Amino acid sequence: MKNSFYTQDEVLEIGFKSIGKNVCISKKTSFYNPENIEIGNNVRIDDFCILSGNIKIGSYVHISASTILYGKKGIVLSDFTGISARSIIYSEVDDFSGNYMIGPMCSAEYTNVTGGTVYLEKYVQIGASCVIMPNLRLKEGSAVGAMSFVNRDLESWTIYAGIPVKRIKGRSERLKNYCLDVE
Repeated sequence: MKNSFYTQDEVLEIGFKSIGKNVCISKKTSFYNPENIEIGNNVRIDDFCILSGNIKIGSYVHISASTILYGKKGIVLSDFTGISARSIIYSEVDDFSGNYMIGPMCSAEYTNVTGGTVYLEKYVQIGASCVIMPNLRLKEGSAVGAMSFVNRDLESWTIYAGIPVKRIKGRSERLKNYCLDVE
């Protein structure tokens, strides 16, 4: 298993804006513009992930297999966050109203791309196969169930699920006490 992750020397060669200690990155991960990506300590990024754009990853973060982070307008993953497999975070999107062309090969004068930074505050957890839209804040301790569509800000210490997400119930704040020993 160790051979499937970059060595620390290989991680340094990727050319990140900044990189912490104890970072495990799969050799099957793709980075676009790594000079715009910051990674904290104790981070693991699994197979087939794509990270592109302006991304800041805190410490004690896990990004599961086949996760995509499109961070042109910015994505911030705070400490102790986790993203389960096959989830996507968009910091910008095309306008699908039918009034504009769509895609990166079309001239900007014919498209209407909008967006903004996506913030996952401390202790946020994202379930498998979720889609998170641009310009949102998932507040401390919020959690999103599998296969959910997040199109609005989420409140602290609350569990959400659905398409679009709806509040399911509260989440215990005592979970952050488990992390005090490592902060």
